[in-house]
Amino acid sequence: MYRFAIYGKGGIGKSTTCASLSCAFAEMGYKVLQVGCDPKADSTLYLHGGERISSILEVLKKKKDDAELEDLVHGGYKGIYCAECGGPTPGLGCAGRGIGAAFEALEERSAFDILEPDIVLYDVLGDVVCGGFAMPIREGYADQVYIVTSGENMSIYAAANIAIAVENFRERGYASLGGVILNRRNVPDEREKVETLCRDIHTEIAADLPRDDRVSRAETEKKPVLEAYPDSDYAAAIRELAEHMIRKGVDHHE
Repeated sequence: MYRFAIYGKGGIGKSTTCASLSCAFAEMGYKVLQVGCDPKADSTLYLHGGERISSILEVLKKKKDDAELEDLVHGGYKGIYCAECGGPTPGLGCAGRGIGAAFEALEERSAFDILEPDIVLYDVLGDVVCGGFAMPIREGYADQVYIVTSGENMSIYAAANIAIAVENFRERGYASLGGVILNRRNVPDEREKVETLCRDIHTEIAADLPRDDRVSRAETEKKPVLEAYPDSDYAAAIRELAEHMIRKGVDHHE
């Protein structure tokens, strides 16, 4: 089983990247589980035709201990297993603690043993790397972390902070940094800025995703990009990234 956590600043396109990777891995024949770790619970939205699935916290609130695994995990496009942690009502609780409760609920129901995924992708908000938001790094859930960034200053700043958190936990035997995913916004000197970031945090650019208006068009159609525009440059770059992550994952396991 390969386990990846995808981190990045809010709004940087990490959920689109994560869902696209799920599609690419499913195309390769892998059984995929995508876990959204954002209180907005929209990581898997376009894997369900734009329909929101019930978040784990919503289900637990309604059904409590009667909640079954099938209430928490839903099948989506190409059979991808989808789960959304969700979060508390804004202003009334800690989103990080909500992620912890959701992870515990999956473990209590033996989700990984029953579903037997080949690939697990965690889509994690990276503005704050503390508490529950750090669980995929520090609790042994993910093997490798990939950071999505553009060349925008705030995105690069967030990426650097995420890398520091990963490095701090790596020393305890937790997840390591797999690389940086450049999701282009076409700002000046974008590639050069991200290359500088990678030198500073001792990693590499794992993928250079082009700015492609078909990404937003796919969202309008309520479909993942690899379904709506399978021959696009963006789809090709995502498939290359998926193959890269598998190769690196094999090296990690060895």
